[in-house]
Amino acid sequence: MILRPHLSDFKTIGFYSGKIIMGIGLLMFVPLAVALIFKEWNPSFDFLIGIFSCFSVGLFLQIICYTEKDLSWMHGMVVASFSWLLAMILGAIPHYLSGHFGSYLDSCFDLMSGYTTTGLYLLQDLDHISHALNMWRHLLTYAGGQGIIVIALTFLFRGTAGAFKMYVGEAKEERLLPNVIQTARAIWLVSLSYLVVGSLALWIIAVWEGMPVVRGLLHGIWVFMGAWSTGGFAPQSYNIGYYHSLPFEIVTMIIFIIGSFNFALHWAVWTGDKREIYRNIEVISFFITLMVTFSLATVGLMKLGVYPHVIDIFRKGFYQVVSGHTTTGFMTIYSRELVRQWGSLAMVGVTMAMAMGASACSTAGGFKGLRMGIIFKALMQDIKRIISPESSVVVQKFHHIRDIVLEERVVRAALLIVLCYIGSYSLGTIIGTYYGHPFVQAMFDAVSAGSNTGLSCGVTSPTMPTLMKIVYIFEMWVGRLEFVSIFALAGFIFAVVRGK
Repeated sequence: MILRPHLSDFKTIGFYSGKIIMGIGLLMFVPLAVALIFKEWNPSFDFLIGIFSCFSVGLFLQIICYTEKDLSWMHGMVVASFSWLLAMILGAIPHYLSGHFGSYLDSCFDLMSGYTTTGLYLLQDLDHISHALNMWRHLLTYAGGQGIIVIALTFLFRGTAGAFKMYVGEAKEERLLPNVIQTARAIWLVSLSYLVVGSLALWIIAVWEGMPVVRGLLHGIWVFMGAWSTGGFAPQSYNIGYYHSLPFEIVTMIIFIIGSFNFALHWAVWTGDKREIYRNIEVISFFITLMVTFSLATVGLMKLGVYPHVIDIFRKGFYQVVSGHTTTGFMTIYSRELVRQWGSLAMVGVTMAMAMGASACSTAGGFKGLRMGIIFKALMQDIKRIISPESSVVVQKFHHIRDIVLEERVVRAALLIVLCYIGSYSLGTIIGTYYGHPFVQAMFDAVSAGSNTGLSCGVTSPTMPTLMKIVYIFEMWVGRLEFVSIFALAGFIFAVVRGK
């Protein structure tokens, strides 16, 4: 029998959701400061309205839902999934007021794309938006990469046992430190440290290539945020191709590869365990699947004779594959070049890379290397069982921060999430083909949305049907939260309607 939620359940969910919305309001002070510095008065008012809206809703929820009750697993999961939707709606206010969106739905699309570090966008006239709006777009991906729950845990929570339930609800399970609040702050320490170093490197390259100092600094910060968070947003419509710089491309590639690795791996290396880099199952899985998908894409490109020189294969072929596999979404080519020049085989190679993604508990999306490694290990275990004597006990292990014995429940959980991703990709592909797009192109953008990548072959645009926009928003949302907290929200709603 399913029990109907009590009023106390609604109050707990509302109270903690209000805290998270307050965190979104605090984030808006950064683009507001940029707007004031550059005397962009209209964007200043846009962000003031956004801040006021977030603080009003956040305080209202905390006042009417005030409770000292801690979060249960159900509460934590529902808060994680519900607060992301609420943050999308409120965070889209400055976007919509900017005048660069055809509808409020388009603004919400870009907000969800930013939070989920996807990088697909419906913003119009990107090359002429304000510095403040550009800062907000990239700050969304940077904050979303760490997780908006992590933001709240870092700045707005003080020791609650239920905090870990929200943390897990945002598709993060690993504690870098014994306390989840300390873990959230450690994640920000890692990210902010890389922000300083990475932005400085990109700034130097941008100025060396001839960009003005202040503009170069802004572009360095924005591109780093898009790379580190594997978010894919860029300040210009031609994306990374705008810079026409091999050093810029190499540095961004290094940043988004590092950014796609597990935060627990970063912490292990930071604390002295350098061996984890080559022992970790996710790192091994990533480089194996990268070589497989790049080989497939290269065969397709060579068959068509698209890029005759090795340097072109690296800058346009390899870059797109790595960008897809890390679910970053940076591009050094125009989106329609994928259709007009690459051909179906090379596009399928990139699609496979996007579908698999990078590391769990990172800024990346997709199946995750950990699950790919677990499924492969399970396959090897079954093969060993077949060829071993019937009386033998076959034990399979994998290394992820520590040696772990492969158990049936771990394999089952990995397969379940992979099947959910496949279902999400299939939904987007079916909708795309329904509206007349060729199968490979519809699958490419649907997988890009569901895996939180952001590469596009031109299917995603402000003119696409409303249903496709909603489906892509749904794909980005469930893909980033990895389904479990979404199931919890659906179950909660069902309990409200049909519970006893």
